[in-house]
Amino acid sequence: MSQAFVRENDDLWLHDVAPTVNALIVFLTQENGGIRVNEIKTFTDPSGKEVHTMSNGLSYAKDDRGRWEVVVENPTP
Repeated sequence: MSQAFVRENDDLWLHDVAPTVNALIVFLTQENGGIRVNEIKTFTDPSGKEVHTMSNGLSYAKDDRGRWEVVVENPTP
């Protein structure tokens, strides 16, 4: 059987998403029940990683292997 077809039940994890912002938006929108998730802002953290803050309330960056991860931001006092 061709691998071009993906069963609906196949789980896609955040770290499996292609390393582009558009792919992240598509994934997050699907995870959000089809309600569009947008990028609110982008900034570079002190370690030099580009962090993308999204409308779902979370921030994401790519790890050292180029895979998406959730970034925990330290609240400022």
